[in-house]
Formats: sequence, C-alpha cells, structure tokens
Amino acid sequence: MSTEQTSAPADGYSYTLTRTLAAPAARIWQAWTTPDQYARWTHAAPGSVELDVRPGGAWKATMIAPDGAEFPLTGTYVEVDEPTHLVIGMDIPGRPDPTLMTMELTEQGPRDTVLVLRQTCETKAERDGAEEGSGMLLDGLEGFLADGGKD
Repeated sequence: MSTEQTSAPADGYSYTLTRTLAAPAARIWQAWTTPDQYARWTHAAPGSVELDVRPGGAWKATMIAPDGAEFPLTGTYVEVDEPTHLVIGMDIPGRPDPTLMTMELTEQGPRDTVLVLRQTCETKAERDGAEEGSGMLLDGLEGFLADGGKD
C-alpha cells in the first residue's frame, strides 16, 4: 500500500491510499456495494447497513471499533460508474456539505485490481483520522477478498 498526503489550507487536507488487490474490479465493487458483504468486511453492526447505490441514493452503517465503540455513519452516493468509480458523500455533524471520498478501480490483468481511495478533509487531524480509518477499512476488504468473501 502506498500513501500520499498533501495539504493546501485553501483546499483542505488530502490523502490518497493505493492498494493492489487480488480480485477483479467487479468482485471488489460487489463487496463495496452489497449490504451483507459490506457489513462483514467493515465490521458493521448487524442489520445497520443500508446501501442505495445510485447517484443521490442514501447509505448508512454503524461501524464497531475494536474497543466496541459504535459510530453511526450516513451519507449519499454522488457518482456511480460500475465497476470502476464511486464517489461517496459522508455526512459530518455540524457541516452543511458532505465530505467526499472517491474510490477508483483499475484492473491490472485478469486477477489484480488497483484500488485508489482519495479524500480531502478540513483539518489535518480530521485527515489523519480518516486516513487511519480508511487504511483499516482496506485491510478488512483485503482480508475479506483473500478469504473468498467468508467471515
């Protein structure tokens, strides 16, 4: 995995995570956009995941941290181009506009896919937390795919 951080106060604080996964883009897309699969690799609370994967469609999930703390998340899908491009808006309490995360999938041969995840945050601390969370998210996805989609 590679990480790139940039900061430009006028534009916020950004990060980019890149990971090559041993799965075709369609399989990664399915894991990211199917509620039961998404719940398993993100360790979401049972029954909390709802995904309406279309531009303007809503999503929600309650994530469970390793210490057992629960974090309800909500948002909308901004751009959907199956199976290569997804822009997800995440609602942040107290902010009028969602924070956007972009996922790009590029196949590298019949079995490998490069996943690039990008996000821009308002503060360095927010970026650092989001980047750490996204890294853990990709670790979960990689493990899920390696196990063939089993728990």
